[in-house]
Amino acid sequence: MKDLTDRICLITGAASGIGRATAQAAARAGARLVLTDIAAAGLAETVELIRAAGGEVLDAQTLDVSDYDAVTAWAERVHDEYGSLDVVMNIAGLSAWGTVENLEHRHWRSMVEVNLMGPIHIIENFVPPMIRAGRGGHLVNVSSAAGLLALPWHAAYSAAKFGLRGVSEVLRFELERYGIGVSLVVPGAVHTPMVRTTEIVGVDPDDPRVAKLRGAFVGHAATPEQVADRILAGIRHNRYLVHTATDIRIGYWFARKFAWPYEMVMRYANRQLNKLLPAQENSLSR
Repeated sequence: MKDLTDRICLITGAASGIGRATAQAAARAGARLVLTDIAAAGLAETVELIRAAGGEVLDAQTLDVSDYDAVTAWAERVHDEYGSLDVVMNIAGLSAWGTVENLEHRHWRSMVEVNLMGPIHIIENFVPPMIRAGRGGHLVNVSSAAGLLALPWHAAYSAAKFGLRGVSEVLRFELERYGIGVSLVVPGAVHTPMVRTTEIVGVDPDDPRVAKLRGAFVGHAATPEQVADRILAGIRHNRYLVHTATDIRIGYWFARKFAWPYEMVMRYANRQLNKLLPAQENSLSR
């Protein structure tokens, strides 16, 4: 799909961050947008920004992508009004970090329901009509560096992001015969509102070391606009793996080529992060 002009494009997570930046970039490229997010005020602001810049938003619906019935009802209405879509982008997500003894069931559940089942609900409802329409198209799933690498304290988050990577890899080959491309986006650090809202379970959020960690994250983070440009380039070039950071590209190559050194690096990273834990937990982990 070399050109988004007049293509109907669905984007989840459009209220802020990567979702908003991608919606704006797609609108500038001539796409006709179908947008959703759980945050009503942010979604309305995105719509206003796009329309003020001359872009076209066909539909904007506030909903939770983890709610299958809500997604299904919305999909039925969108298809009744506009027919099948051309591009589907799963960008919505949330994050929580923590060691396994600190994570609660709600963390595991929310990671899987929003970050994995949410995209699946969108795929279930919007990709089969694309197939039946016979016009080809493109599917974008935003995973994470945590869907490629065993990042410390990311077990719950990675459960979803590795799962979405698996779904995408299968669909990459399955949908090829229909002319539907698949892109798996694997961002590293991105400076979005999620930097402030990510819950780091089991540590004191006021600990200066935590603030330093967040600062280091932001210091080498890409902007949402840079990620949006990479996503659209991935669609135009039918690129499967879409990197947004050189360090993650190198890390993924390193993990595949040098398994033993990769394991040593991951062990060291875990030991360093574990220093943020309370003294009692640190003593138990040694």
